[in-house]
Amino acid sequence: MNTIQIIGLGAGSEDELTVKAFKALNENIPTFARTERHPVVKKLKETIEIECFDNYFEKYETFDEVYEKITDNIIELVNKHGKINYCTAGSPYYGDIVTKKLIDEYKDEINIIIIDGMSFLDKCIKLSGFSDYKSIKILDCLESDEFSFDINSFNIITQVYDFEMASQLKLKLMETYPDDAPILKIDVLEENVKKMSLFMLDQEKKYGFSTYFCILPIEITKNTVYNVTNLCRVVKILRGADGCPWDMKQTHDSIRQHVIEEAYEVVDAIDNDDLDNLVEELGDLLFQVVFHAEIGSEDGYFNFVDVVTNVCEKMYSRHPHVFGSVKADNVDEALESWELSKQKEKNLSTYTDNLKNVPKALSPLSRSYKIQKRAAKVGFDWPDAEGAVLKIKEELFEFIEEYDKNDSEKMEDEFGDLLFALVNLARFVKINPDIALNKTINKFITRFEYIETHSEKDLKQMTLKEMDELWEESKFQ
Repeated sequence: MNTIQIIGLGAGSEDELTVKAFKALNENIPTFARTERHPVVKKLKETIEIECFDNYFEKYETFDEVYEKITDNIIELVNKHGKINYCTAGSPYYGDIVTKKLIDEYKDEINIIIIDGMSFLDKCIKLSGFSDYKSIKILDCLESDEFSFDINSFNIITQVYDFEMASQLKLKLMETYPDDAPILKIDVLEENVKKMSLFMLDQEKKYGFSTYFCILPIEITKNTVYNVTNLCRVVKILRGADGCPWDMKQTHDSIRQHVIEEAYEVVDAIDNDDLDNLVEELGDLLFQVVFHAEIGSEDGYFNFVDVVTNVCEKMYSRHPHVFGSVKADNVDEALESWELSKQKEKNLSTYTDNLKNVPKALSPLSRSYKIQKRAAKVGFDWPDAEGAVLKIKEELFEFIEEYDKNDSEKMEDEFGDLLFALVNLARFVKINPDIALNKTINKFITRFEYIETHSEKDLKQMTLKEMDELWEESKFQ
């Protein structure tokens, strides 16, 4: 079986090479290195013939392609020579994608021997001076996004090769951290440490494979930024033995109404186009989610991780047109894909089951809208809006008929039918009945306020005619 000796060159000078590495490098077999920029490679080339792959980084457009081509070439070379050395910076076990690809794809075909060296990561931690090893997070700049960083941890970011990557990294970090968050730029090979603010991250003159950026954890007492982990801890403290007496007493049932209220306040902020208030109200709604999750955790039934896991699994399963092989070229096809996945997931075996599945806790207007929409999908619907208009007229006459008879019970039935018919028309003309009614309520309050502020009398002293005159006047303000 052919053999590749993968040699870690360490994170410094030739003196830091291991004895095993020296022996392997002096076996007089073909030797290759990922890059010539490592100082040890430059030193070794004085006595050993080493071929490097630096030109691949110029030849190919993406890093994925670079590492794929290097791996393919190494396989060709070992098949040609039988036994070769492949040298990589730091430790082969961390950060070298070629090593990972060789082990993952060829371990059954080729004898792979790892000769380790000090990793860049080990040296970076030493140079940083950071000693709280309980909260260190390692991130690859090529793969991390704005959701990868933990403000409570010491984040070490590797593979910041050039200005473009540094600039992209800064933008990702600024989604989470304040602009002046303290960071360290560490050049492992040069043993240089520079402290700077986040907004200066892409203002450096030099970047390379030995450049690491370290984002310091934010001291909890000085926090200006928090994440959902902080929120979960806050709720746990509030519910704990030394927490808030009110919070400690709550149950799922006792705070049920708060979820509904906070959701409506979110909608209100959207309707008012008040983004600052929207941030606040979304936070309040999230607090309710975490609060219920904490109660569930205390009862032993579920926790916040279960909540997040469940919704992520649902998003994956209900978007086969995104995460699977189903095709959806427009909104209608995407919605159809969602509904089919939902019915399969919830085991809704009949069309009626699908109607019953609409939550009873929704406002009656929204529940009506959803039920009618689902019924329409199987063809139980008017061919056009005209049918819905005629139905409204029919239900209105039936209500008036019962009103004239003063039959309270039948009036209630007919009034419900009338509302249901109005919602049906709203669906045809793409009006959300809840939103429409809320707008009317707000308009009523505004016009009522106009009457009160423009009247010279107390409202109780006014006649209906006087009020109505101001009401009509308010329409033109």
